[in-house]
Amino acid sequence: MQTGPSPELDRLIDGYQRFRTNGWSPNRERWATLRESQQPQVMVIACSDSRVDPTQIFDVDPGEIFVVRNVAAMVPPFETTPGHHGVSAALEFAVQVLEVKEIVVMGHGMCGGCKAALTRELHGTEPGEGGFIADWIALLDDARDPVVAAYGTEGRDAERAMEHAGVRVSLANLRTFPCIRRKERDGDLRLRGAFFAISDGVLHLLDEGADRFEPVA
Repeated sequence: MQTGPSPELDRLIDGYQRFRTNGWSPNRERWATLRESQQPQVMVIACSDSRVDPTQIFDVDPGEIFVVRNVAAMVPPFETTPGHHGVSAALEFAVQVLEVKEIVVMGHGMCGGCKAALTRELHGTEPGEGGFIADWIALLDDARDPVVAAYGTEGRDAERAMEHAGVRVSLANLRTFPCIRRKERDGDLRLRGAFFAISDGVLHLLDEGADRFEPVA
């Protein structure tokens, strides 16, 4: 096991030192208010992809958004089977404890998880060799069929359609949670779909009524 310094850790420490100088010190009052509690009004469910950091894209301060990130920004459906339900636990905390007013599911362009769901390149692999990813993105299996029927399994149009489908699947799965369904019905919670295009840096919002993603001006 390596315990010594490394170029990668050095870069992180350099960033931390910049943060202490430029981020923490000038905003000590803000950090002081967060010492005892947090009160974010928005939860963002995003991909773990290193290129799509929600706090950077939305330019928010600490404490403003509650973020969950995973492969392909997926939300599994509500279920009570034994296991470790990390996303469900985060949702429960955000909705029931923090009482966020908005949940934003943000997909993105060039998503490796969505591409793997489309091509099924990891199908049949063992856990630790791709199997964990394959099982996770199997959440998109039903949504994959119409994408493949319309666009095939290769090319940017097919990938973009799969990325958009992933957002729709996660929104549908959010609505299988009784607490979320109830709060949305009562007007206490809003669900939004979003898509960040890495190629041009443009954010798109899903118009669920028209079933299309529109760029934010």
